[in-house]
Amino acid sequence: MAIIDDPTAYFQNIIWTGNGATTRALTFDGNSDLQPNLTWFKCRSNSANNQLIDSVRGVNKIVNSNLDVAEVTDSTLFASFNSNGITIGNGGVVNDSGRTYCGWNWKEQEKVFDIVSYTGNGSANRTISHSLGVKPGVMIVKELTNNQPFPVYNSSLGATKYIYLNGNGAAGTYEPFWANTEPTSSVFTVDTDSAVNRNNAPYIAYLFGDSSMSKCSSYVGNGNANGTFVYTGFKPAFVMNKKTDGTMDWHIWDNKRSSFNVVNKLLYPNGAYAEDTLTSLDFVSNGFKIRDNRAFINASGSPYVYMAFAENPFVTSTGIPAMAR
Repeated sequence: MAIIDDPTAYFQNIIWTGNGATTRALTFDGNSDLQPNLTWFKCRSNSANNQLIDSVRGVNKIVNSNLDVAEVTDSTLFASFNSNGITIGNGGVVNDSGRTYCGWNWKEQEKVFDIVSYTGNGSANRTISHSLGVKPGVMIVKELTNNQPFPVYNSSLGATKYIYLNGNGAAGTYEPFWANTEPTSSVFTVDTDSAVNRNNAPYIAYLFGDSSMSKCSSYVGNGNANGTFVYTGFKPAFVMNKKTDGTMDWHIWDNKRSSFNVVNKLLYPNGAYAEDTLTSLDFVSNGFKIRDNRAFINASGSPYVYMAFAENPFVTSTGIPAMAR
């Protein structure tokens, strides 16, 4: 697997405190410049919806990962994807004075991330082309004009199962999402359900793969505060998890809101809740080490799916190892 020596060229986190300005440019601080294709931002200090904006749909088009509502058009929240950052607007979900915020930002890159826009046709076993270049590890699909959930495919669960990004339920079995057909390095398959293939409806799909800077997989909890170690092959900048055998929220941790171990700042993709502080995990040079025995992250014998992105590779192509936090 080719090593991406600087993951900040394709993924970066950013945090800021609102100042109430009508427009505000935010500059990333990674080693490389990054013009994102997807920005996902969330108010930390107050209850507010998760906001997802991408370059395919346009800067005024927003979907909320915690809701099953249609896409909305709002010209006040987000202005532009810049050569090394983003320009935001105003309002409580993005730039109210004194509130704190974070944003996760991805650039399309083979094996790491791809955005696919398609129009449904209502047919069974519909194949849709993508440009990820590898079999997707995670796919998140949203129908844009009607109130529909966010079905999620995870390779550890397989194409017979799904979970909802906007929900907290256990993984379910349902053929009309993925047609019981595993995606390939060039196509994925959807079936007849309106959440993935309503006739003439527009859809957006976010595809994530496994690479030297990204990992989509699963782990099993051990119920011990000296918890499971999960090998990713890099020092994480971002981890998102979900318990799949019972009711439990999704969670996101990152290296900007928690700049040292233990990583304990949680946000919820399926909820509008403000940020929580809970002992959770350590980001280490080659993965993450769980430091909590509670069910949200480490129930004994329970399976969890996760998606992670790198701050640094474990070892660069020139032999430089990642430093511990």
